[in-house]
Amino acid sequence: QVQLLEFGGGSVQAGGSLRLSCLASEALDGSSCMGWFRQAPGKGRVGVAGIYIGDGSIYYNDLLEGRFTVSRDNSTNTLSLQMNDLEPDDTAMYYCAADAGPGDQGKMWMVSGWTGCRAFGYWGRGTQVTVSS
Repeated sequence: QVQLLEFGGGSVQAGGSLRLSCLASEALDGSSCMGWFRQAPGKGRVGVAGIYIGDGSIYYNDLLEGRFTVSRDNSTNTLSLQMNDLEPDDTAMYYCAADAGPGDQGKMWMVSGWTGCRAFGYWGRGTQVTVSS
């Protein structure tokens, strides 16, 4: 099974930046997607940004595009998320994910509009991002 490990969370003031990284334990094939999700306290898990490895298509949550940039380094199996101009509402646990897989306690997440991506079922443990005003 694919294992995912996130790095780079922390605390920052509003307007600041953070860069998250996710290391995958193995190379994913061209039919796979990787992505970032976030879950704020008391709210559901939502897709932030994703990449379809097959053709490099990139997808963003419409509310976040322009402040967040996702990228992937195929040579190191690393997915990154550059977050700029952070706002207190960005405070959440951020999860790295890859599609297919067994699910998080059996639960899978599908993101509408992320063409080529199956339901996400490989998950990292998450990294906390806290933005203070």
